[in-house]
Amino acid sequence: MGNTYRQAYFHLVYAVKYRAALIQPSWKSELEKYTTKLVQEQGHKLIAIGAATDHIHLFIGYNLNQNIPDLVEEVKTSTTKWINNRNFCNSNFKWQNGYGAFTNAHSQIDAVAKYVLNQEKHHRKVSFRDEYLEMLRKNEIKYKDEYLFEFFE
Repeated sequence: MGNTYRQAYFHLVYAVKYRAALIQPSWKSELEKYTTKLVQEQGHKLIAIGAATDHIHLFIGYNLNQNIPDLVEEVKTSTTKWINNRNFCNSNFKWQNGYGAFTNAHSQIDAVAKYVLNQEKHHRKVSFRDEYLEMLRKNEIKYKDEYLFEFFE
């Protein structure tokens, strides 16, 4: 009797509203832990997570029983409430609308995980705007400038 086998890996990226540098080193680790818990509760495997001051990267082994938009909405909504309930920011914290979702092969796991975990070092040399546009180009995703994140350099 035949069986079904499947695996998928996604690199997810989303940004803080107005690209404000609100994610502070004092609570970044707590945000990453809470986000990891949310992702795992949805049946996904969190391989790597890397928060910068104004955006976050998640690299997951994807549970094909959930739609990506539903996962991202759950994580963004829950982390927004979590951040605001703890008064981590002087203002109301929000994520920007939209996100990037990029597929990866099993052979890319180590490289993508290292990339995600090295966000702080990476962004000393490359802006988030340049990083994100390069991800879109590498994945041959056609886009319109007016639908990109709000980039403030």
